[in-house]
Amino acid sequence: MAFNIDRSNTDPFYRYKMPRLIAKVEGKGNGIKTVIVNMTEVAKALSRPPTYPTKYFGCELGAQTLFDAKNDRYIVNGSHMDEKLQTLLDGFIKKFVLCPECSNPETNLVLFHAKRGTIMQRCIACGYNGSVDMRHKLTTFILKNPPDQDPAAVAATPSKGKKSKREKGKKEDEEKEKERGSPESTPTSGQEQMADLRESGHMISVPLSKNTGGGDDDDEDWGDEITEEAVSKRIGELSDAARGLTFTDDLEKSAEERLNIIYETIKIKRDEGELVKPAVVKGLFAEAERLEVNDKVPLVLVELLLNDKVLLQLQKYKNLFLRFCAQNQKAQKSLLGGLEILLAKEYPELMAKTSHILKALYDLDILEEAVILEWAKKPSKKYVSKEQCTQIQKEAHAFVTWLEQAEEESDEEEEEGDDEIIYSNTQKATEITVEPLKSPASSNPAVNGEKKTASAVAVDKNNDDDDDIDIDDI
Repeated sequence: MAFNIDRSNTDPFYRYKMPRLIAKVEGKGNGIKTVIVNMTEVAKALSRPPTYPTKYFGCELGAQTLFDAKNDRYIVNGSHMDEKLQTLLDGFIKKFVLCPECSNPETNLVLFHAKRGTIMQRCIACGYNGSVDMRHKLTTFILKNPPDQDPAAVAATPSKGKKSKREKGKKEDEEKEKERGSPESTPTSGQEQMADLRESGHMISVPLSKNTGGGDDDDEDWGDEITEEAVSKRIGELSDAARGLTFTDDLEKSAEERLNIIYETIKIKRDEGELVKPAVVKGLFAEAERLEVNDKVPLVLVELLLNDKVLLQLQKYKNLFLRFCAQNQKAQKSLLGGLEILLAKEYPELMAKTSHILKALYDLDILEEAVILEWAKKPSKKYVSKEQCTQIQKEAHAFVTWLEQAEEESDEEEEEGDDEIIYSNTQKATEITVEPLKSPASSNPAVNGEKKTASAVAVDKNNDDDDDIDIDDI
């Protein structure tokens, strides 16, 4: 029987299937254990090593696990039913297989930052690239046993890899000896081959050292050109997967260097007029997320996109600011820091319009009320001098006061709205105010010259009840 890999997906045409997990309990007493009979088939359907889900079961159940790849036995200590393990497998699939964006299982695990220990999840279907939940205990096992170095697979063939490596090196040495003694390996033929490779686009190289002493050209040292233009060209020719692997070194750089990368990218897109395109905005956010600089990008946006026409520019780039600042208070604080720099250093003449700028950011939902009020409590010297920050907050006083009053009014309305009408069967009738029915002749109090109190109305009502009803008077 086959299950959907994402068992919460009830689409009848869902094409990602996996076999039903089969468990077999063996042994007795303290030696009881559960053997997952078809773990290899299940793991193959998930594109994960069979040790990963087995170890996940051990982490979730607090039990020891054993791997015997040679005999295809994956064991969890203790007695566990099929249904229980199948439910745990759903948790593994959600955390380490399904894409958080498109929910497809076409993902790969890639290890970044060997020192810090980060596992990235890449989706082939939608291009998602993000880290998995590093709080789970399984991540420690994955870091020690990367996907391409599964311990079960290595243990199964410990000597084969070494032997093939030695044979490969020996074979390469033999080929080099043949090339050196071959009459065909002349300087002319070698140059022609290199020219053919360059013309076909498969190789971009220049001679790094040239023998000028009239010797054989076979000793020339050839290597890849390392200029920025050549590197960019080679990266452009890579596939998306290979390009992602090439960029892994970016995360080893300092935060300032990573922010400069996104700075240059935004600057190029701005000059090309593409920052208003939703696809470009989404791509920039994904790149900032990959570089782990999301919280600081608003500083770059203010520097590159805002000038003395700030109110119009906020409307133009609204979606870009929202993408980075929505529900991210750290990014909003960075935006306020960039605004301080803009008003104090770049365009001091705009300082008088501080309240208008903050109002625009608030109306566009880029800045939250709580962030603005917290910012206005105390001047900071993080981005500008304390005196300049104090001056900016002074100019924003009108808007901040308006926000505080609006907050107080909303609190009062909530308190008034919380009043409840209590219906009680024990309340006395004399305590209830009753509005009397008014006839046309007595509807105007000025005509009758008197007003009736609630008690009087109640007395009149009792008196009326005692009189006989005349059907002719009705």
